[in-house]
Amino acid sequence: MSGRRAAFARRWLVFAAFVLAWQWLTTSFADPYFPPPTRILDAARQAWLAGPASRLFLTDAVTADLLPSLGRLLAGWLVAVLVAVPAGLVLGRSPRLTDYVSAMFFFARSVPSTLLVPVFLVMFGIGPRAEIVTILWGTVWPILLNTIDGARSVDEVRIETARAFRIGGAWWLFGVVLPSALPKVFAGLRSALSIAIILMIVSELMGSDSGIGYRMINAQGAFRLPEMWAWIVLVSLLGYLSNLLLTLVERRALAWHPGFRPERLSGLA
Repeated sequence: MSGRRAAFARRWLVFAAFVLAWQWLTTSFADPYFPPPTRILDAARQAWLAGPASRLFLTDAVTADLLPSLGRLLAGWLVAVLVAVPAGLVLGRSPRLTDYVSAMFFFARSVPSTLLVPVFLVMFGIGPRAEIVTILWGTVWPILLNTIDGARSVDEVRIETARAFRIGGAWWLFGVVLPSALPKVFAGLRSALSIAIILMIVSELMGSDSGIGYRMINAQGAFRLPEMWAWIVLVSLLGYLSNLLLTLVERRALAWHPGFRPERLSGLA
């Protein structure tokens, strides 16, 4: 435990040194495009925590932009999980079916999701539906392909045991195949979560009337550069916290797995 605490302290000391160096360099050069962290922090306070006390000091930027962005992010990612995991389990245990659809899958996933944002805007209009579909399209593929790979690697002993007990259908997929495929599934979930954050911002930059990307592009257009940087830092923080939360879930879900190594994730928590 002391070793983990020491490693944790070292990581945050390095981060603190980075912030101090950032503060010193930006203050020394006084470049308007790269404000110091203190100005960014003050802009963040004004953008998010300058509201009335009756709303816990939260501004409209939090309730009308930040929370809806998080909702669209989670909606697109969760729908991708619900679609890709069952489909990946079925395809992973059916090589013939995978051969039939593999060409179509690889063709579809080779199309960059950002390239399809204008198409989704035309199809669904400016608003949450186009953004959710954009996130869904980009996140479904890493989850699906990792789940297929994980479903193919089920141990033969478990397969024979399941046959001996005549386990089939949904019990077979979710009781035998899914637990064995979980390490690969979580790898897909982590990749998809990072992609979801990127696509959330891109879709809001290109066509939206609310959200983090919308606020970011507005701040840039009005030359409120500290506020723009505040939103950028917020996106980084969002990525870190979401990855940390998924890491904690992965540790609990895979604690029983013989091939799981918790130290593999210790640097992320």
